[in-house]
Amino acid sequence: MDYNYIFRSAKIKSDALEAAGFAATDGATYTMSPPVSGGAFRADITLSLADQTLAVHLFDAATGEKYVLFDMPSAHGAFVASLRNEVQKIVDEIRTKCFESKDLKDDYIAWIKTQFGAVPDFPWPDTPDYCVFRCPNDKWFALVMKIKYRQLGLTGDEELQVVNLKADQAEIPNIVDHTSIFPAWHMNKKHWITVLLTAVTDFEKLCGFTQKSYELVAKTKK
Repeated sequence: MDYNYIFRSAKIKSDALEAAGFAATDGATYTMSPPVSGGAFRADITLSLADQTLAVHLFDAATGEKYVLFDMPSAHGAFVASLRNEVQKIVDEIRTKCFESKDLKDDYIAWIKTQFGAVPDFPWPDTPDYCVFRCPNDKWFALVMKIKYRQLGLTGDEELQVVNLKADQAEIPNIVDHTSIFPAWHMNKKHWITVLLTAVTDFEKLCGFTQKSYELVAKTKK
């Protein structure tokens, strides 16, 4: 299965890989094969620094055959689910030991307050994870929210913090990288972008986008 979502929200700590149980197969690829289901299966885990991928495949320990149901999203049942849950725990442990997954939300909001003197506004009481920051003309220049990867067109239901910012229409095609910067979710994609508030995002660049958003929105008449 594909667990590449880890690279979208966290930075790899390559010096921690061997201590976590990985063996280097070359300068940029690491593997491990922990037992699953009491040793009945083997999870072959491959982490590529070059491709920014983390893939897991399950094999029968006795026969060496690949357990194909593990990789089939349409495959359901209590047994397959138990195997996936066990593998997910292994992946979660790898993430804890080998990745830096700092959430930038608190630092980002503190910067907005200092830079613009703006305070968060919560216009939707039923969604406390959504807050907006407004220019003096009362129009918002930043919308901070929690969404799922799939809402950005990516695989996975994991939630992450993001911010929607206004950007120069002509610059958006050059800004969007589909790694930490995406076409705006739930807003006009011609004028807005969505930026991840995770460790993979360049904080200084994020602040620059926010400054530009403020300037663009501040020009708008109330």
